[in-house]
Amino acid sequence: MFECNSHRSDGLPVAETYMFVDSHCHLDRLSEQTHGGDIAATLAAARAAHVSQFLAVAVSLEEMPQLAAIARAHQDVVISAGMHPLHSPAEKEGAESEPSVADIKDAAEQFGAVAIGETGLDYHYRDSVPVDVQHERFKRHLIAARELDLPVIVHTREARQETLALLREYSDPRVGGVLHCFTEDLAMAREAVRLGFYISLSGIITFRNAEPLRELARQLPLDRLLIETDSPYLAPVPYRGKPNEPAWVVKVAECIANERGISVDEVAMQTTANFYQLFRAAAPDAPVHVKEALAQSGLL
Repeated sequence: MFECNSHRSDGLPVAETYMFVDSHCHLDRLSEQTHGGDIAATLAAARAAHVSQFLAVAVSLEEMPQLAAIARAHQDVVISAGMHPLHSPAEKEGAESEPSVADIKDAAEQFGAVAIGETGLDYHYRDSVPVDVQHERFKRHLIAARELDLPVIVHTREARQETLALLREYSDPRVGGVLHCFTEDLAMAREAVRLGFYISLSGIITFRNAEPLRELARQLPLDRLLIETDSPYLAPVPYRGKPNEPAWVVKVAECIANERGISVDEVAMQTTANFYQLFRAAAPDAPVHVKEALAQSGLL
């Protein structure tokens, strides 16, 4: 079986690394198979693996109160506000079911979101939500992000040119965002970086058939990469087929380190710095040891 093995150039065990950030997870959707569905236990397991920050990402505005409650209970959790391109919103009597720019902004401000999203375009399941609806929804999120000066979390699948076109027209390159759980090609990644975006890699990079993503991990500048789990989805090798969890973001970092021939610590340090440079609203509340380490290294 293929395995994206890791190494560390400093010879230390991977467990010594203490700088990981899970830049995209869905803590309100944990499987019962993951620590009994207990969020506190799941986060404790991740902290034991040296994951020190979590971005809990919204897929609907309806779930914002639940995400905000999780963030209040756990100081190392920050949240986003937005609606997934494939989410079907509940009908609101006497009102449009699609969120307006004002709705998105209000949710972000009310619940203290550090980003807008996830939003974007997904043409793989275009029959689920019509393309024209996805386009309008994405545009509204981009406008909200621009007006709030917040980065945007982008989901894109089989819609490369359309996604890039909307980013060019409506996103703010000074603020940027991230193309999360990236599975498209290197050309799209490079254009997104040119537009001010980061590229986030998930457990998919460890899959046997993901050589194009591993090539992307080798080619893109390390200072434009983030790591994520997208848990409870897409568990990395050797956990593939199980519900994913934030602790396993370490496997993504290990794979990137292996592909680039560098230490896991270097990947952890740089991707953590990248996270706080992008999600600036999260930086003041970063763990003290993380801020100190990044400051000493000149990365933050």
